[in-house]
Amino acid sequence: MTKLLSALLLAAALVPAQAATLQADKSDLSFTFKQMGVASDGKFKKFDAQLDFDPKKPEAGKIAFTVDLGSVSLGDASFDAELAKVPWFDTKRNGKATFVSTGIKATGPGKYDVAGKLTIKGAVRDVVVPITLAGGVAQGSVPIKRLDFKIGDGEWADTSVVANDVVVKFKLSFAGL
Repeated sequence: MTKLLSALLLAAALVPAQAATLQADKSDLSFTFKQMGVASDGKFKKFDAQLDFDPKKPEAGKIAFTVDLGSVSLGDASFDAELAKVPWFDTKRNGKATFVSTGIKATGPGKYDVAGKLTIKGAVRDVVVPITLAGGVAQGSVPIKRLDFKIGDGEWADTSVVANDVVVKFKLSFAGL
């Protein structure tokens, strides 16, 4: 019996902790940009996140995030169709954007800086995303430059029409965190 108990305890210790599960219906991914000097908001309707995180050992955590670029919405079907085209998200060739963490650092109670690689339209950039984590909800925002990712390429690269600065905001609810 002792050998069986020891074997079960060893097996339990070797099994990694259960990763948290994204509750998409309680989560939100949006962005703000300026067009002709006027602030505009958009959102993504389909995204997924994988989170393996222990607040007691944040440096051992891992975060992966995927966005279906075809699910973008500015609230108008004609604008949404335009965003799917080559100058913008080019969703036929680049249907997904991804973020994969490379490091997590605690910056205060319930606050973390998550460093990682953001990939959009094949362009990869290092970003640091400040996150606040409370009650199973991770939220924050990160500024990006759309032209770094060739979003709004060609004639749309004129930043006097569509500003280069975009702020991506998120509220991600997780079960099991």
